[in-house]
Amino acid sequence: MSSAVNWIVLVVVVLAALVAVELLRRVLRSRRVNGRFSLAGPVVERCTWPGFATAAVVAFNTVYAPGMSGRSFEFAVQQTVTVLLIACVAWLVIQAAYAVTDVVLARLNGVEGIGNRRARRIRTQITLVRRVAAAVIIVVSAGAMLFSFPAVRALGAGLLASAGIAGVVAGIAAQSTLSNLIAGLQLAFSDAIRLDDAVVVDGEWGRIEELTLTYVVVRLWDERRLILPVSYFTSTPFENWTRYESRVVGHVMFYVDWTVPVDELRAELYRCLREHPLWDQKDWTLQVTDVQANGLVELRALMSASDAPSVWDLKCDVREHLVAYIRENHPQAMPRLRVEDAPAAGPAPRKAGTSMRPGVPGQAVQDGREPRSGIGRA
Repeated sequence: MSSAVNWIVLVVVVLAALVAVELLRRVLRSRRVNGRFSLAGPVVERCTWPGFATAAVVAFNTVYAPGMSGRSFEFAVQQTVTVLLIACVAWLVIQAAYAVTDVVLARLNGVEGIGNRRARRIRTQITLVRRVAAAVIIVVSAGAMLFSFPAVRALGAGLLASAGIAGVVAGIAAQSTLSNLIAGLQLAFSDAIRLDDAVVVDGEWGRIEELTLTYVVVRLWDERRLILPVSYFTSTPFENWTRYESRVVGHVMFYVDWTVPVDELRAELYRCLREHPLWDQKDWTLQVTDVQANGLVELRALMSASDAPSVWDLKCDVREHLVAYIRENHPQAMPRLRVEDAPAAGPAPRKAGTSMRPGVPGQAVQDGREPRSGIGRA
């Protein structure tokens, strides 16, 4: 009878723990608390299920008394509860850490302007550090679970004695993984690349979408994903267009005839840029940069914008506008190739004292035709 009472008390305590967690969740989701504390929402979103699991296991472990399940199942129950407790606590700690950092990352996502570069740097570092922390917690928890078994604990001395050899073997086997791990930390804290950086990798333009300890995901301009190992960015040159600032200068090339009015075209370029919303009101120019061998003049129009996507759209709009302007207002300046006819060859020079037609002295051959054979008319 006492055993049945103990089990009833155990079930009641576990249910009470679950009810307490549910009440706490409802309080954190209320408008009064959620509107006043920004951490409440992420905590509820990430820690609800780990909280239920941890509360149930802790309540069970607190109320459970030795001998409640009989001698045959005693060790199995205790060992299972210990393993579940370690796993649930590790799960809860990881999710709580992610909830706290989610609040910081959400605030950093809203930073624009001058502070955007520093905000992206901090976001990258926080993302990598919390993943490293999660990996460390998982490894430590797995070790604690293993050492909770007496058989594994007895082998601890032998494992520690052979740790040197095992470490060397593991280091050789996981050389690429360790190099990527170290490279990921190096990228995060050296500020070489950050999340949302505009980069050119292997001839492809894109933005850093995800930065992990082993690989980097680059979202290309056409929505493809280029996945590269982290060590690639420490051993291969690449372009980072937003290393210090996101502002970019773009250029548009034109090839026109020599009759192009450069001053009028320069004034039209400035008028177009001044009315365009993507121009950052800083850099612009129009220059004659070269004269081609085919007789065309090379013009280069420079313009600046706040970031790479903006400068791309600005270049396309300016190119379209100036092409239409030249076609409608200065059609004579459109590209053309000139061809001149060579002068026609004249009659062959006549030797002195000779006639051009046999039998007819002094009569020339007309139209370049060969003279007829025979004797001419008298």
